[in-house]
Amino acid sequence: MDASMINKIQKASAYASEPGRATFSSFSLRFQGNNNVYTIELDDGGWSCTCPGFQRYGICPHIMALESIFKPLLKRKPLPYAPGQNIVSDVKKAKRYTQERDRIQLHSFACSFEGYNKTHFITYADGNWTSTAAFFAQRGVCSHTMALEKILKDWVAPVRVGALP
Repeated sequence: MDASMINKIQKASAYASEPGRATFSSFSLRFQGNNNVYTIELDDGGWSCTCPGFQRYGICPHIMALESIFKPLLKRKPLPYAPGQNIVSDVKKAKRYTQERDRIQLHSFACSFEGYNKTHFITYADGNWTSTAAFFAQRGVCSHTMALEKILKDWVAPVRVGALP
C-alpha cells in the first residue's frame, strides 16, 4: 500500500466521523416490515413506500425510522404526521425499527459529499460505486466512498481498494 492510499484511508476515517458531509439526493431500499417486505424510495419528488400505511397517510413507521437513522444524510424536514394516523403505534414501531437495522437492504443511492477541498458526487447501485473524485478514477476507490462505507456499514458492499471502476 502506497502513501497516497494510506492518506485516503486516514481521510476516510476523519470524514466518517462527520456523516453530515454527505447528503442523499436519492435512494432505494428494501425494508422488512413486521408483515411484508416494502420498497422505499427517496428522490426529488419526496418519499414513497409500498406499504398500506404510506398509501393511506403519506407517512409510515418505515419512513419514520429511516428519517431517524439517516438524519445526518437527509438535510430535510421529517414528514408530518397525518390526520387519522395511529401516531402512538407508528412512533413506537418506528423506534423499534431504528434498533433493528438488519431490516434494511440498501440497493442504490446518489449523494453529494463535501470534501475538504471540493464537493464530489457519489453513486452506489447493487454493489457498484462511482465517484467524481480524481483518485477514484485512478484507483476505483476514494476517501469519500470509503467514508460512506463506514457510515453505512452493513448496508453497502465494501469498496474494493485498488479495483478500477
